Formats: sequence, structure tokens, C-alpha cells
Amino acid sequence: MPQIDNLKKYKNVHMIGIGGVSMSGIAAILNNWGFIVTGSDWCRSDSTDKLNSMGIPVTIGHDEDMVKNADVVVYSAAIKSDDPELVKAHELGIPTIERADFLGEITRCFQDTICISGTHGKTTTTSMISLCFIEALKDPSIQVGAFLKSLDGNYRVGDSEHFIIEACEYVESFLKFTPKAEVILNIDNDHLDYFKTFDNIKNAFIKYAKLLPDNGVLVVNGDDKNCLDIMQYTHADCITYGIENKNVDFYADNIVFNDDGFAGFDVFKNGVFFGKFQLCIPGSHNVLNALACISLCDKYGIDVNSISSAFSKFTGAHRRFEFKGKFNGASVYDDYGHHPTEIVATAKSMFNKKYNESWVVFQPHTYSRTKNLLDDFAEALINFDNIIVIDIYAAREVNTFNISSKDLVDKIVSLGKNAVYMPNFDECISYLDQNVHDNDIILTLGAGTVTEISDLLVNK
Repeated sequence: MPQIDNLKKYKNVHMIGIGGVSMSGIAAILNNWGFIVTGSDWCRSDSTDKLNSMGIPVTIGHDEDMVKNADVVVYSAAIKSDDPELVKAHELGIPTIERADFLGEITRCFQDTICISGTHGKTTTTSMISLCFIEALKDPSIQVGAFLKSLDGNYRVGDSEHFIIEACEYVESFLKFTPKAEVILNIDNDHLDYFKTFDNIKNAFIKYAKLLPDNGVLVVNGDDKNCLDIMQYTHADCITYGIENKNVDFYADNIVFNDDGFAGFDVFKNGVFFGKFQLCIPGSHNVLNALACISLCDKYGIDVNSISSAFSKFTGAHRRFEFKGKFNGASVYDDYGHHPTEIVATAKSMFNKKYNESWVVFQPHTYSRTKNLLDDFAEALINFDNIIVIDIYAAREVNTFNISSKDLVDKIVSLGKNAVYMPNFDECISYLDQNVHDNDIILTLGAGTVTEISDLLVNK
């Protein structure tokens, strides 16, 4: 049972933005531990409905009265300083804690917090590891960054010392945690609105590795030189994996893709055959994610059969090359990819499937990322036969970057590939309706509202 003494001073916890992926998981864990939890969010969602059904009252909008009885107010990073509930907490002298700091407090309640990090693949790998631990009856607590069918949600409350969480590098929030084990999947150029330079990103991962105790575990991608460099900064036990690099502890060989683009492969540990595995998710990048999972699970004594069984049950996390249904005889998929590296990986996954023509509807995510990586986005998107770009999803930003989706379309056209700009969802759907044929693939791509287009297509 986790040791929650350091949290007992907060008997009543109020959470602003409680419907968020991480916040809802924190709320469920606290509720299970006997804390009185209340919350608010700006809109109703499946997440807020589920919390209400668990006996956690959630206000849609603001209710300053809910703050009055709180011993602490936890708020998500998206909450502005002038939020009425946050202002009321300050007026009443009630402590306020940002989500990542509070999650850090929770990690210290567990003897074994396992953090999965990296620029790409965190949600999928966290999901794989979680299912392996459940399959091996290790009863973990879990926080993952997307809805997972096997959990019927994005979190699980277990009764063991294992706490498996997705650890994001943005604003260095993963430095708030106290890990016993870390997985670093890759280190890439992203979140430059915060980090400014790649060196700053890499330095954040160095600081992250230094958090590990000497008896901890660090699992790193041996195909990524920047990941390998991190090992020198910790005394923890380091485990490496790879596909290209065979000078690692675990490597995959004899990779074969079926008609769905799902990989089967052999794994070798220290050069000796370890096991044969079959995935039910597409793409060679997911072979790497699976190797990260296998490397960690072996360290925890989870056997090949348990890992294989977990892989057979994992058909992907929400919005990770997720099959949504059919439209005009074409298969419709939805994916969260919002970085050029992720787009290339998704395109490669698609190439392993059997189809006629591919159609991508891409929504750039944040002005700063679009501006900084414009050329890379164009190069990544030309992997698709037909390209539609919709307006940039602003997220947390104001457009001070003098950038638009038209700039991306112009860049793609300059590379000799046709692309169209369509700001309107209805116009986009009508265009697809007139042009898509049997056995084509349609992919809605991006971290914003573009996912709604896939739903509109399959429900048309």
C-alpha cells in the first residue's frame, strides 16, 4: 500500500480543470485513498461524467463556494491566474499547487514510480508497460495520456508499490517526479516555444536522468545517440534496446509486417534469442516502443508469455492510428501526431497496409511549432498522396509568429506536391466525399480538433 502520510494534511482537495487527462487520474487516486475531492471544468466530458459517477462532484463552469472548504487547490497548467476559483483560494489563504507539482507529491507515496518519457511514443509505451504489469498480476497504479480500452479510461488505481506514469518534458514537468525507473524513448526537437534550443531539451533529459537513485533503472533507445549520451549522468542500472544498433541489450530482428501493417519480430537479449512477439498496432516505430517495454518488463521479472499476452490485447491507445470506420469505401483513421517525426512514423505505418490512395487532413498544432518546423512538416506530409491542411490549432498561443496554414501549403507545393488549404470542416468533408474511392485511406492528423472530422466522416 502506498504511503500517503505526506498528503494527509490535504483532507479536502479541490481541482480546477479536473476533467483533464492527468487531473482526472489524480482525482480518482485521491478518492480511492479516502480524500474528499471536488472539482470544476469549463465543459462537460466523458471524464467529468465518470468522476461524478464515482461520487466526485464536478461543477461545469465556476463555483467559488466549492473552494471555501478546501485544504488545497490543485490546478492544471491551462488555468489562467485570473480564474475566479484560483483568485478565491488566494483571497482565503488556501494553498494552491500546479498539477505537475502535486503529481510529484503522489509519486513520492510509492516506492516504485516508473516514468515513461521521450518526445514521441510515450502514451503507446506507457500503455504497453501498464498492460504487461496487469497481465503479470503486479496490480499497478497507472496514469496514461489517452483513453485505453483495457482500463476503460486513462488511469488505474492499484494496491501495489508500482506507479506507472507518462512523464512529459514540456516545461520540464517531469523534473517534479521521484522516479525509481525511467524509460527514455527518444530526444527530438519539440516544444521550442519553451526550450528555445535543442541543447536545452537535452539538458532537461540529463537533469531527469539524475533524479534516479543508484539502485534505479534507466532504459534508453540505443538507436538514438542523444539517448545513449544520457547514460553517463546516472549510476542507475542502464538497459539499451534498438533495431538498427545491434550493440544493445535487447534488439529486434526478422521483422515481418502483415496486411494490417502489424509487425511480428524476434527479440534477442545479449545476442541470445529471447522470444517471438506479434503486435496488434502498426508501424516499425512501435517495434521500438515494444522493445522499450520488453526491456523494462524483463528487469521486473515479467516473463515472455505475459508480455506476449499483453501485446495481443493491445490494439492501440485512443488517437494513435486509431481505426474509426468507413467512408465511401475508404478506411478512416485518426492520429494525434503533431510533430514531423511522428508524421513520418505514421506514414511509414500506413505504407505497410494495403490500400489504393492515401488522404491526409492535417491540422498544425501551435503557431510556434508550425513556424519553427515548417520545412520539416512539408517534407513529412509529402509522404501522402493527397494533402489537405486546415487552420492551425492555437492551443495556448496567440499568433505573434506571422504564420498560417497557407504558408505550409505553399511550402508543400514548392516541393512539387499538390496540397489544398481548407479552413472549413464542412468544405473538407464535401471535398473528400467527391474525391475518395474504395480502398483508399483517410487519416485525420493533429493534436487539436481535427479528430472531429474523422467522426463526422464515419457517421455521415
